Amino acid sequence: MSATYTKNRLIAVLLVYNGNVVQTRRFKSINMVGSAFTAVDFFNGWTVDEIGVLEISDSDDYLDKFVGIVEELSRRCFVPLSVGGKVRSIETAQRYMRAGADKLVVNTASYADPALIGVLAQAFGSQAVVASIDARPDPAFSSGYEAMSRRARDATGWDAVEWAREVARRGAGEIMVNHVEHDGDKRGYDLNLIRKFADAVRVPIIAMGGVGDWDHLVDGVRIGGADAVAAGNIFHYTEHSTKKAKDYLRNAGVLVRNSTFYKIAMPRRPKYKPF
Repeated sequence: MSATYTKNRLIAVLLVYNGNVVQTRRFKSINMVGSAFTAVDFFNGWTVDEIGVLEISDSDDYLDKFVGIVEELSRRCFVPLSVGGKVRSIETAQRYMRAGADKLVVNTASYADPALIGVLAQAFGSQAVVASIDARPDPAFSSGYEAMSRRARDATGWDAVEWAREVARRGAGEIMVNHVEHDGDKRGYDLNLIRKFADAVRVPIIAMGGVGDWDHLVDGVRIGGADAVAAGNIFHYTEHSTKKAKDYLRNAGVLVRNSTFYKIAMPRRPKYKPF
């Protein structure tokens, strides 16, 4: 069973493709939404619990640019910052951590080299390693889901729930779970999938993918058993969105930290200018 914590977390996720923040649907970029810095300034102001930034470009050509974005974001981010994308080695992980990441999000590379999870956990601590698992329905697997890699392009041959047990055993401190077909389509989390993960492992589960209204966040905790609920697209176009999400969760009886607005003085001319 998933670990029980006093308060549930709300996580805002930014997806960076070729240096730009984008929306996705079923893991394909569909719309550019603007600056990561503007989004993080806003999330900071309304004290979202954590921020995740994932590099999803098709090549490594934008990796240096992404590291620069992470470095500048870390100067502005007053909550834990999780960074993922292209984490294939300890060297890339070290670059992210030196740039200011608090946690590393690992996905595709861990299937080719499962020992990578343990290497990262030993180097940075299990609390800094988040295993991201993208799952799609497949009745051939005992859980009903197969784990997918390379942004859901490649089948791994792993039962998604068995892979969750494997990465937890190897030292992952948290697991983020996303249903491939729910990504960006606003129908809510796959609660059955999340519950299977929560019942299978004792590390915190982060629900991700498909949030279209605040009820979906509540369901992720109450029905899915998630320790944290994450979303991306919905936060870009809803005014005061993270505050409204927190207030809705609290009014529904979910234990979350208070949303207190902080006015933060941000650098007028950041060292790194991405756009």
